[in-house]
Amino acid sequence: MSSSNAPDTTHAGSATTSRPKVTDVEQHGINTIPDSDRTSRPLDLFRIQFGGANTFATVLLGTFPIALGLSFWQAVGATLAGVVVGALFLMPMGLFGPLTGTNNAVSSGAHFGVRGRIVGSFLSLLTAIAFYSISVWVSGDALVGAMNRLFGVPDSDLLRGVVYAVLGAIVIVVVVFGFQFMLLVNKVVVVGNTVLILLAVVAYASVFDPSFDPGPSAYALGSFWPTFVLSALIVMGNPVSFGAFLGDWSRYIPAATSRKSLLGATFGAQLMTLIPFIFGVATATLVAGEADYVIALIKISPIWYAVLLMVVAFLGGLSTGVTSLYGTGLDFSSVFPRLSRVQASLFIGIIAFVFILVGRLAFDLIASVNAFIGAIVICTTPWMVIMTIGYIVRRGYYRPADVQVFNLGMRGGAYWFRDGVNWRGMVAWIPAAVAGLMFANYPPLIEGPFRDAAGGIDISLPVAIGVAAVLYLGLLYAVPEPRYVFGPQGPRWVPAADGDEPQVVADESASHHRTARRGHLMDESVTTELEARTDG
Repeated sequence: MSSSNAPDTTHAGSATTSRPKVTDVEQHGINTIPDSDRTSRPLDLFRIQFGGANTFATVLLGTFPIALGLSFWQAVGATLAGVVVGALFLMPMGLFGPLTGTNNAVSSGAHFGVRGRIVGSFLSLLTAIAFYSISVWVSGDALVGAMNRLFGVPDSDLLRGVVYAVLGAIVIVVVVFGFQFMLLVNKVVVVGNTVLILLAVVAYASVFDPSFDPGPSAYALGSFWPTFVLSALIVMGNPVSFGAFLGDWSRYIPAATSRKSLLGATFGAQLMTLIPFIFGVATATLVAGEADYVIALIKISPIWYAVLLMVVAFLGGLSTGVTSLYGTGLDFSSVFPRLSRVQASLFIGIIAFVFILVGRLAFDLIASVNAFIGAIVICTTPWMVIMTIGYIVRRGYYRPADVQVFNLGMRGGAYWFRDGVNWRGMVAWIPAAVAGLMFANYPPLIEGPFRDAAGGIDISLPVAIGVAAVLYLGLLYAVPEPRYVFGPQGPRWVPAADGDEPQVVADESASHHRTARRGHLMDESVTTELEARTDG
């Protein structure tokens, strides 16, 4: 990828296309990306994931195992387990974008119905607010701590609020420019922050002790295994948080791209996040017991590294905030078509900033982060499981035009099911998420009534996954999906029912904002196909 403003060329399939300038404001919303605009590669998918996670937000999550009372090596084990398990669940979520040409929330309409895809939109919004907030919180605190250490600027709520506002505004500016600018930011962060974080080996070599162990009495949940599992689940929240967003970026990759390369890009990017995670684990041992991790770390850092931490904080906050806000702004504009992608991004950015101020200045940061990460893991993972099972039984067959029916103010098509909702997916996801929350233990804000069912060990994730998989597969057998959703090769492992595909018709109740999209910024082949199938 070129990092200059001049367009470069990339081979998409057999055609040579021009990559847009990074300073061009992106015009695409959740419309199907035309083949001519699919100029990205799996390497770009790797960069944007690693760049979006190679930040202080991830570092903060890395401090949780130590804050919960684990020793250094126990914390490393919990971190490794959380990253690997989360990456395995995340990997298939990069496959949908190239096939449908749109984001994962819209793509999920193939399994939840074109209206039922609102589930994915909700998860996208939840994740964006959480990680946008974390990135601005932590990066802002690092900058405030550095200014206090280097220039003697006194800490105050007013100063933090101003810094949060500046960081949040810069993030929104990048989001407005869109995908190409975001790729450039993450390309810089991948290299820059990795080097700066690795310099911590030099900065803290004389004070770091790998034998750090506060002892069994420090376990937050009273004993080792419950605390270890909780720590791993919190870490797992980071890769899982990308589930709703991977399609935002992979939709710019040609449909013919190797599936193995897409899976490998995602798994490799998540493994690389062990760099900021282990940084968080190791440095948390140096300031264990301190109420404010970031400020405490800057105070004990060599002066030269305190300066570098300001750079790490700024780049990291920019990268994580951008990847989070971009995705949900994109999707929010499809749920509320009156808003463009830019307007939706601004609206969500303002809401998230208010949440930042209230959550950081009025409530406990650790408790807020803990609760949001728990909700993300429990609600998003079963959604991802349903999507993955759907991909497998459908043999990766999708019809890009049909997932856009509702967005264009139409009705019918392969994924209309019953009034736009596929109750097989919905009936599997809702009980799975509820059951997971009932068994969850993310104190103090999320403590389900059955949290002690396994001796204090949090089993919310296996419960949510198990319920989703069993219910969804059971429904696919008990109430088979229509044969036309499976494509020419038919279903894999599940039966199919005969039936007529609902005809695509104009929805007379649709707002003019939706119907206007039929001729605006939509791949012409998609619009032509759908209009050709209408009854006039």
